[in-house]
Amino acid sequence: MKKRNAIRKISGYKTNQVCDLFDISKATLFRWEREGLISGPPRDWRNWRLYTRENVAEIQKMIRARKFVL
Repeated sequence: MKKRNAIRKISGYKTNQVCDLFDISKATLFRWEREGLISGPPRDWRNWRLYTRENVAEIQKMIRARKFVL
Protein backbone atom coordinates (compact mmCIF):
# COMPACT_ATOMS: atom_id res chain seq x y z
CA MET A 1 0.00 0.00 0.00
CA LYS A 2 2.86 2.39 0.73
CA LYS A 3 4.21 1.95 -2.78
CA ARG A 4 0.88 2.85 -4.31
CA ASN A 5 0.61 6.00 -2.19
CA ALA A 6 4.16 6.98 -3.09
CA ILE A 7 3.38 6.62 -6.77
CA ARG A 8 0.31 8.80 -6.43
CA LYS A 9 2.49 11.59 -5.08
CA ILE A 10 4.70 11.68 -8.17
CA SER A 11 4.22 14.99 -9.89
CA GLY A 12 5.30 15.82 -13.36
CA TYR A 13 4.30 16.65 -16.88
CA LYS A 14 1.66 14.73 -18.78
CA THR A 15 2.46 13.36 -22.22
CA ASN A 16 0.52 16.06 -24.06
CA GLN A 17 2.30 18.78 -22.08
CA VAL A 18 5.72 17.41 -23.05
CA CYS A 19 4.66 17.09 -26.68
CA ASP A 20 3.38 20.67 -26.73
CA LEU A 21 6.52 21.92 -25.02
CA PHE A 22 8.81 20.43 -27.68
CA ASP A 23 6.39 20.47 -30.63
CA ILE A 24 6.65 16.72 -31.18
CA SER A 25 3.98 14.08 -31.62
CA LYS A 26 3.06 11.45 -29.06
CA ALA A 27 4.12 8.81 -31.58
CA THR A 28 7.62 10.33 -31.74
CA LEU A 29 7.91 10.54 -27.97
CA PHE A 30 6.74 6.96 -27.49
CA ARG A 31 9.02 5.70 -30.29
CA TRP A 32 12.07 7.30 -28.64
CA GLU A 33 11.08 5.61 -25.39
CA ARG A 34 10.49 2.24 -27.08
CA GLU A 35 13.84 2.44 -28.94
CA GLY A 36 15.67 3.30 -25.72
CA LEU A 37 16.73 6.76 -26.88
CA ILE A 38 15.15 8.24 -23.75
CA SER A 39 14.33 6.56 -20.47
CA GLY A 40 10.75 5.74 -19.66
CA PRO A 41 9.08 8.05 -17.15
CA PRO A 42 7.43 6.92 -13.94
CA ARG A 43 3.71 6.28 -14.06
CA ASP A 44 0.90 7.37 -11.82
CA TRP A 45 -1.74 5.17 -10.22
CA ARG A 46 -3.67 5.06 -13.52
CA ASN A 47 -0.52 3.89 -15.32
CA TRP A 48 -0.27 7.22 -17.17
CA ARG A 49 3.21 8.55 -17.90
CA LEU A 50 4.34 11.48 -15.75
CA TYR A 51 7.53 13.05 -17.05
CA THR A 52 9.82 14.45 -14.37
CA ARG A 53 12.17 17.41 -14.78
CA GLU A 54 14.94 14.90 -15.42
CA ASN A 55 12.91 13.23 -18.18
CA VAL A 56 12.19 16.62 -19.76
CA ALA A 57 15.90 17.54 -19.65
CA GLU A 58 16.74 14.21 -21.29
CA ILE A 59 14.21 14.84 -24.06
CA GLN A 60 15.61 18.33 -24.58
CA LYS A 61 19.13 16.90 -24.97
CA MET A 62 17.78 14.34 -27.43
CA ILE A 63 16.16 17.03 -29.56
CA ARG A 64 19.30 19.17 -29.52
CA ALA A 65 21.45 16.20 -30.52
CA ARG A 66 19.12 15.32 -33.40
CA LYS A 67 19.11 18.91 -34.69
CA PHE A 68 22.89 19.02 -34.51
CA VAL A 69 23.23 15.82 -36.54
CA LEU A 70 20.72 16.93 -39.16
